[in-house]
Amino acid sequence: MVANAGGKKLSSLPFPAIVGQDDLKRVLLTVAANDGLDGALIVGEKGTAKSTAVRALVDLLPEQRAVADCPYGCSPDDPDLQCDACRERESDDLPIETRSVPLVTLPLGATRDRVVGTLSVEDALAGEADFDPGLLARANRGILYVDEVNLLDDHLVDVVLDSAASGVNTVERDGISVSHPANFTLIGTMNPEEGDLRPQLRDRFALQATVEGCREIDDRVAIIDRALETDGGETNAATDYADEVETLRDDLA
Repeated sequence: MVANAGGKKLSSLPFPAIVGQDDLKRVLLTVAANDGLDGALIVGEKGTAKSTAVRALVDLLPEQRAVADCPYGCSPDDPDLQCDACRERESDDLPIETRSVPLVTLPLGATRDRVVGTLSVEDALAGEADFDPGLLARANRGILYVDEVNLLDDHLVDVVLDSAASGVNTVERDGISVSHPANFTLIGTMNPEEGDLRPQLRDRFALQATVEGCREIDDRVAIIDRALETDGGETNAATDYADEVETLRDDLA
């Protein structure tokens, strides 16, 4: 990570520095600018800046106010989207922080408990709810990113679909139920050569971008040059693209 002139941490390659891939960048910016769009699917072969673009997108998003001690990062300004604990507190008592929009990666090998969270068996048997939040809790009000989403296990696909549709994650065990907000933008990438995507999951992506590797020699040289600029903590790219980054941030604010 490197910092721009304003001090905010940037991904190793700023969004405007990505060579080519105009369709990819346009789709990601459109999803970021429209809360009503559920997410984006990026289809293409390996080495086409899919993951790099998603990480760089987060650097452009406006920071958000959040309840500092809430595991779900609830907004202090919107009670309708708060968890039960935040809603029950007086608004003046809520500690507030400013944070970057969360980017949470869902690994292909993740267990269901890691994704949805876990309830203690002992506490559940005692009629109490001791909940350990999972990845969906961390992704609330942010981006849930799934690389190679077409290879995601069916049981995890079902969990993601349920939460994406309802905006709520519910965990039940031995008669105890815990629910929390899980409002996230779903961004997935896939290589079509490695398998198809379930139709139900494809429907959760409002937009799709198809990307291809850069074939032109000039583009390939530019990719290498920009990678060298950011390798080893160099800040050349952050400085060179600072104005363009700020313009994009203003557009998304």
